[in-house]
Amino acid sequence: MTSYDPKNSTVELTLQREDLRMKTKYAIVFICIVALVIIEKESNILSRVSDRLIQRQIPQQQDFSNITQKGSLMALKMLLSRLSGTKRDNSNFSEEEEEEELDDLGTYSYAGGRKHVLLLATTRTGSSFVGEFFNQHGENMFYLFEPLWHVERMLTPAAEANNGTVLSGIYRDVLQGLFLCDFSPLEKFISPPPQDHVTPSLFRRESSLSLCEERVCSPVIRDVFERYHCKSRRCGPLNLTLASESCLSKQHHAIKTVRVHQLDTLQPLVEDPRLDIKVIQLVRDPRAILASRMVAFSSKYHTWKAWAQNGQVPEDDEEVKRLKGNCDHIRMSAEVGLSQPHWLRNRYMLVRYEDIALYPMQKAEEMYKFAGIPFSSLAREWILRNTQTTQKASGIYSTQKNSSQQAEKWRFTIPFTLAQVVQRVCGPTMKLFGYRFVNDETTLTNKSISLLEDRLFN
Repeated sequence: MTSYDPKNSTVELTLQREDLRMKTKYAIVFICIVALVIIEKESNILSRVSDRLIQRQIPQQQDFSNITQKGSLMALKMLLSRLSGTKRDNSNFSEEEEEEELDDLGTYSYAGGRKHVLLLATTRTGSSFVGEFFNQHGENMFYLFEPLWHVERMLTPAAEANNGTVLSGIYRDVLQGLFLCDFSPLEKFISPPPQDHVTPSLFRRESSLSLCEERVCSPVIRDVFERYHCKSRRCGPLNLTLASESCLSKQHHAIKTVRVHQLDTLQPLVEDPRLDIKVIQLVRDPRAILASRMVAFSSKYHTWKAWAQNGQVPEDDEEVKRLKGNCDHIRMSAEVGLSQPHWLRNRYMLVRYEDIALYPMQKAEEMYKFAGIPFSSLAREWILRNTQTTQKASGIYSTQKNSSQQAEKWRFTIPFTLAQVVQRVCGPTMKLFGYRFVNDETTLTNKSISLLEDRLFN
């Protein structure tokens, strides 16, 4: 008969308990690994679903889907680390690192890493050309060209009585909706009103590759004329529901507009926790802008042409005052951005058109890096093709430019008399952006003398 040994029994029991503990530990590790794989595989689906839900929520409500997703990943990774035997030395864990970890677990709110780019400019600054840098990014970019045109067209007469303050707020709200892929705020301003969210009248639809792709291309309707029809394929009127679905499927969003005049009116938009907005302000030499507008909008610049002929420019004229007001608005917006207020910190970039014209690839790379978007090969190829074109291809509305020639082409088209007027009324703006003054016509037309100062704005 085998005698009972309490000591051996205790050892055996201890081993059984340790074995059970190890099995439990590895089971938990296995479950965590599976959970991590599932979460990461489903991340894109979660992002899209959360974006769709946003459209049904009130504007102030935060999007918490990515908080849950990223928080779960962080928590699981921390648990895995602890279960696998990795011990953290809390004595060397700084408050800054602790805050970063807490931030990772609970404050991330941008939807799925999506980036939003707002390109601000004024007319004849080359904004259509620069906007193509983002439009040509590829299938992951949803780009809109001047959607605020509809708002301006409908409300400008009434807004002028309110000094434009009401209009700027509406601009901001429409932009907010569009960045969230909600076209309903814009629909209110499209004339004639869309029927069942379908319109043949969206301004410059053909300038957005996203609005002309196959998934947004509705069947052609007989006898329905679409002024801004797609050139890449034959499509019917724009179905804004399909446009919204396409927008939701894209990784990044970009909007180009020349209708926002005061940067500070965008603060609520930039601070929206559902968006990750980067603002790029494009500026150009005011003398070049005037020269370009006199060609592009010839019928509206008869007065300036008459002044160019007789050499007399009354600086108290409303046309000159309007020019000064435009320069002041551009300068004040740039001053806000360059001062880097808390709501714009690391979210504002100032770019001169002249620098882009001279160094298009370098500047495009800088803008993409600032926006946090990979610089695609498609965008790179488009820039190469469209910055070395012939004179015949470079019309006044063309996005094809021989960029090195475009940079200071205006110097040979504007009379020195008008250049002097611009220098007097737009002097502070020119100084801020680093544009050199000229004292005579010889200097103005001497290409060996650069009118650009070297400046680092950001």
